[in-house]
Amino acid sequence: MKIKKVDVYAARLPLKEPFIISYVRLDDMPTIFTRIETDEGLVGWGEAVPDQNVTGETWESTYQIIKNELAPMLIDQSPFAVDSIHNMFNRKIYGAPSAKAALDIALYDLMGKITGQPVYQLIGGKSHEQLQVPQVISIKDPEEMAKDARDYVASGFRNIKIKVGTTAADDIVRIKAVRQAIGKEVQLRVDANQGWSRIEALKVIRETVDCDVDWYEQPVKEHDLKSLKAIKEVSHANIMIDEGVHTIHDLVYVVEMGAADMLNIKLMKSGGIYPALALANLAEACNMPCQVGSMVESAIGTMAGAHLAMSRSIIETNEMVGPLMFRKDVAIVHYNGDTIELSNAPGLGIKVDEDYIKEITHF
Repeated sequence: MKIKKVDVYAARLPLKEPFIISYVRLDDMPTIFTRIETDEGLVGWGEAVPDQNVTGETWESTYQIIKNELAPMLIDQSPFAVDSIHNMFNRKIYGAPSAKAALDIALYDLMGKITGQPVYQLIGGKSHEQLQVPQVISIKDPEEMAKDARDYVASGFRNIKIKVGTTAADDIVRIKAVRQAIGKEVQLRVDANQGWSRIEALKVIRETVDCDVDWYEQPVKEHDLKSLKAIKEVSHANIMIDEGVHTIHDLVYVVEMGAADMLNIKLMKSGGIYPALALANLAEACNMPCQVGSMVESAIGTMAGAHLAMSRSIIETNEMVGPLMFRKDVAIVHYNGDTIELSNAPGLGIKVDEDYIKEITHF
């Protein structure tokens, strides 16, 4: 069975409300969908959600790279030749991880459909009974964030993650307000998205010691591993690295330096499921708990991340929340309270609405 066709769609998904983090405000979510078809008529779907501040890619550049550089290389390839395909991609172009992820995810969707197996069965099997998801609250006034958190907990969520990364003083107020709103039993996670200096990070962590934060994620700039290590050494809570690790080579440096306690794996940073598995394996060898994070992907990218999270015991948490944030998605993802459901259906286990994708496609 060979690949005969690759279609690429640059679309924008409507958000329920603006998504605001330390470096950007998004009123809708620009994304790229890929559709790979075999000579026997089977179809696999993938997705890229580039972030020029994280992956170094724009929406437009990612579309062009997939369409003109990477997709043509797949024609007449076997969908199972994932290692060979990634090597070809990497020889062709440096970086461009979300572009590569869009095709990698579609290949895994295809492999699952060809074999009649869900993706998680192809990459390790079921390592968890369920995948519990948090609710993610973007940057707002402290009172608004506290109200959102209170409402989410009332609706059954047991984990709250808040976006911060403005000023230390304002973020301390935000963290304290949310903790007070949700009580002591609900887990609280804090993500600065590189928004603090070393001094600001230390101040926030010190002054929120009574807030029982599970971990502080990427407090400083992605390249500043020395500051991250210094923060980790004096922190009462775990420090998670996110933007600072894209590839397995990055993770080697982090481990050697002892710069973080935990790792946030994102398919859009790593280049897809195949290289993300390498990150999880190295992290497991180093006893570094992992999370599968999200760039606020549609059902396609979300389910790819969910299958990855299900397949590895070292991946202890996830943020498969994208579908909860869209007014309308390209496929239905089933949530049971605050858990995301994976079926035994082959591939990613979702039915993609091709008509809707074409409706929201810009080019």
